[in-house]
Amino acid sequence: MPTYLDLAYIQCRQIARSRATNFYYAFLTLPKRKRDAIYATYAFCRICDDIADGDLTLIEKQSHLSKIRKMLSEGKNNSSKNQIFAALDDTKSFFNIPDHHFEQVLDGVEMDLTKTRFETFEELRRYCYKVASSVGLISIEIFGYEDPVAKQYAVDMGLAMQITNILRDLREDAERGRIYIPLDEIASFGYTDQELLAETVNESFKSLMEFQVRRARTYFSRSKKLIPLLTPRSRACFWVLHALYSRILDRIERAEFDVFSVQIKLSRMEKIILMVNLWVASLLPTGLLQRRK
Repeated sequence: MPTYLDLAYIQCRQIARSRATNFYYAFLTLPKRKRDAIYATYAFCRICDDIADGDLTLIEKQSHLSKIRKMLSEGKNNSSKNQIFAALDDTKSFFNIPDHHFEQVLDGVEMDLTKTRFETFEELRRYCYKVASSVGLISIEIFGYEDPVAKQYAVDMGLAMQITNILRDLREDAERGRIYIPLDEIASFGYTDQELLAETVNESFKSLMEFQVRRARTYFSRSKKLIPLLTPRSRACFWVLHALYSRILDRIERAEFDVFSVQIKLSRMEKIILMVNLWVASLLPTGLLQRRK
């Protein structure tokens, strides 16, 4: 009969399976213990995002996130009250993951409650670090690594993925009144935030988007150095995520940057093929892996 903790991880897996449309295929490549830990991490991030993006009032959202923060700090005291936190506490303990990484995720999500514009990229970068790079730092503790430089490459991967999400989700974010592309960069390309909210696609917009795509690719390129630093059984997860998100950038370019009228996504079959091919390739000796990239 499954234990309470088994059921807790099953709930986290179900959340990941139903909600993590890109991540889930990468998660499947991990050994079970690490896969369960990643499910728990994703479930935590998902409930935080759902609160921020939901229909509650600002005060209600702040209250809910405050409760999440309290539950995070109380650790085992919540294990019998909330299955997600039972799985999360077990994950943190087993893989020795510092609480401050999860707290930074909460810090970033809380920014979404009141901040709808970013003046500069440095300002945006701090936000991306909290909501995405912190998750990368959690993930490599689960994946396993030896060289501390792996942390910087995990940060780069988080930045690359979050910038890609921002470009893909411009319309969805605009509908919520949010603009993540730095305002000084929007202005420098002769575009305006009002044009973005109106979903105006012109040459200025395309040039702006091309610049953002190049930035994301730069971070993706840096983050590739993480692959051989991870334990062999964890490399495929990172590599699949890298490939999936790089293809999203390809699709944005193929759509001539019109993310407003074209839905940017990969098919389920594409994801499965990528997962299988890269899973097999990740098991090759490191030297061969490097040559195949």
